[in-house]
Amino acid sequence: MNDFPVDSELDWVLVLAPFRKDADYVAAFLREQKIDVKAAKADGDLVEHLALSPGIIVITHEALNPQVIVRITTHLAEQPDWSEVPIIILLERTAPIERIRNQLLTSWPGSRLLFYTRPIAPLELVNGIQSNLLVRLRQRQVRDSIERERELRLELNHRVKNILASVTSIFQMTRRGATSVEGLASDFAGRLQALSNVHSAVFEAGGAEVWLSAAIDLTVSPYNSAGASRINVSGPDIVVSRDAGTAIALCLHELITNAIKYGALSHPDGHVDLLWSVAANGSSELSLSWTEVGGPAVQEPTRQGYGTRYVRSALGSLFGTVPEIIFAPGGFRLSVSGSLSRMSAQK
Repeated sequence: MNDFPVDSELDWVLVLAPFRKDADYVAAFLREQKIDVKAAKADGDLVEHLALSPGIIVITHEALNPQVIVRITTHLAEQPDWSEVPIIILLERTAPIERIRNQLLTSWPGSRLLFYTRPIAPLELVNGIQSNLLVRLRQRQVRDSIERERELRLELNHRVKNILASVTSIFQMTRRGATSVEGLASDFAGRLQALSNVHSAVFEAGGAEVWLSAAIDLTVSPYNSAGASRINVSGPDIVVSRDAGTAIALCLHELITNAIKYGALSHPDGHVDLLWSVAANGSSELSLSWTEVGGPAVQEPTRQGYGTRYVRSALGSLFGTVPEIIFAPGGFRLSVSGSLSRMSAQK
């Protein structure tokens, strides 16, 4: 009974044996062991089968003519760095083994050569092929690991560039609105902390997406105490992209900063209601609102500061609609809505 695991990831075996129905014989008992195999009896068959990238090549002594050696040499030269193709040579007992070995090691340096003398017990050949199928599987796993590492490096490079671009943009816009070095340092540090909080949420989420509630909570929680919440948060658990979570969190940081300086959070009894919801009518529209209550009487500013410009631009780009900003006497209000699909990781 064969205990070798049947694995769809295992490679297939090419058998090249032109005489005495050897190819059919070897292929038959390999198939009995659930090993995928193709038999080649002519040079044309070899070209066709090599183009399909066999994992192992089994070749008899009689097939080792110059044309075959050259074709396999070309095939091996085309292999990627991770690939070391096992080639099993079935030799006659009277064959000059040492001379053949030296010739093939010279012609096929990018291969894993194994020599068997005929007649060989089917079980011995099957065990050798099975062992080398596992070698090929490990090689491909190494290839996948290398490719994954390369993708991670590219992703890390992309993220670092995006973060640096965000930091540069935040600094430039903060500098334009600053009236003192101390104010510049304080505002810039606060905005960087907001950016850091969102990236912490994304890291904990472990991917390109983040729970919106997590991004909001990391931004809002420093301004709420256990005994008295100044910012009341309510909304369903939904997943948004890293970029969407970052944009919303940075906008909330600007709204919080403005509320502390001039709005509801500047008064001890003032508070903010931060709500978001998804339409239940099947449209998948996300709505978000910020309402300040209990603060000083509001007057619309004569000039638009960094915070307002950023919030209007960032939310407008994210939601696809310009946010409604109202400087109502009873409290500042903002609302915006747009398709939830715009905030997904794959648009």
